[in-house]
Amino acid sequence: MKAFVPQEKPLHWIGSAKKDLLAFPGETMDDFGYALGVVQLGGTPPSAKPWKGEGPGVFEIVEDHRGDTYRVAYTVRFAKAVYVLHCFQKKSPSGIRTAKNDVDLIHERLKMAQKDYEVRYGKND
Repeated sequence: MKAFVPQEKPLHWIGSAKKDLLAFPGETMDDFGYALGVVQLGGTPPSAKPWKGEGPGVFEIVEDHRGDTYRVAYTVRFAKAVYVLHCFQKKSPSGIRTAKNDVDLIHERLKMAQKDYEVRYGKND
């Protein structure tokens, strides 16, 4: 009997997402790295939840570190790759809501990911 070995999908970073993640505290960065590895193998990390407003296939991973909240938004909407859209520390002046500029940035970067995917993998995949 042959064991199922999941194919790891490539991880692509949009805009400053990777640079932003690398600026997070070390332990938090490691947690996100592990979670994104789970995503690349087709899984859903326990700290992931659907991102509201962009429809299916867009998620956020949330980690708390020393009273601060960090988030990574990503999409699994594409068959052959995972795209990290935005990495940010939540500093919303409006309580529990995510700041509008972060919401807008995720929306714009999702469009950029779609274009990048079509260039890399073709429109039909």
